[in-house]
Amino acid sequence: MIYFDHLPLEKDILEALAELTINYVFQPIFYPDGKTIYAYEALMRPTNMKVTELIAEYEKQDKLHVLEVATFFGATQEFQLRGYTELLSMNSFPSEAFTIGEGRVYQDYYGDIVKNNIIEILEYPYTSSKAVTLKKAASVQDGLTIAIDDFGSGINNMDIVDMYQPHIVKLDRLLISDIDSDRFKQKFVQQHINEFHRRGIKVIAEGVERKEEFELLKTYGADFFQGFYLARPA
Repeated sequence: MIYFDHLPLEKDILEALAELTINYVFQPIFYPDGKTIYAYEALMRPTNMKVTELIAEYEKQDKLHVLEVATFFGATQEFQLRGYTELLSMNSFPSEAFTIGEGRVYQDYYGDIVKNNIIEILEYPYTSSKAVTLKKAASVQDGLTIAIDDFGSGINNMDIVDMYQPHIVKLDRLLISDIDSDRFKQKFVQQHINEFHRRGIKVIAEGVERKEEFELLKTYGADFFQGFYLARPA
């Protein structure tokens, strides 16, 4: 289980973090060879409920910031304990960002790997302009990579891409599932991969569960791949 009591954070956030009983698992993101790992995505796993239930509960209590802080500190802690040397990809709510103090503590404890962080902006209905500004500034100052998660299935669309100007876009698994037999998905994905590449944006195909999907997406020029076909979270 992840512990936070050793961190010199403000008392109120430490007390809130102490209420969480969570672990983190990691799912690799691969280069097109399907063997070489580009990054590990950290996935929160509460011990007493589903992660979607935890998020819903904390959203009702207006405490998503607690989960944001927990993810950055907890995922990085577990990442280091495992001895991974690839990039670390962490999910981030578009409405949340570190306080100045939290950012300083994170830099003090994990500054040696900050430049290897990928921040995945989750699909979420509430966006804070301040949080967007802070994350974009951190991208420039600290060398963070910004990724848009779940593109193409809902809120995370081209408007969000224009807002964040990310380095990476992750195509939602709904676009990837059975793409080898769906001409609409094929056209949509091809067009958007080409457009993202024109803008200098890399593309991750997530939710790849079958060889046919993997092979087709390689021909479309997807840069990275993630899904059960290649590796499950562990």
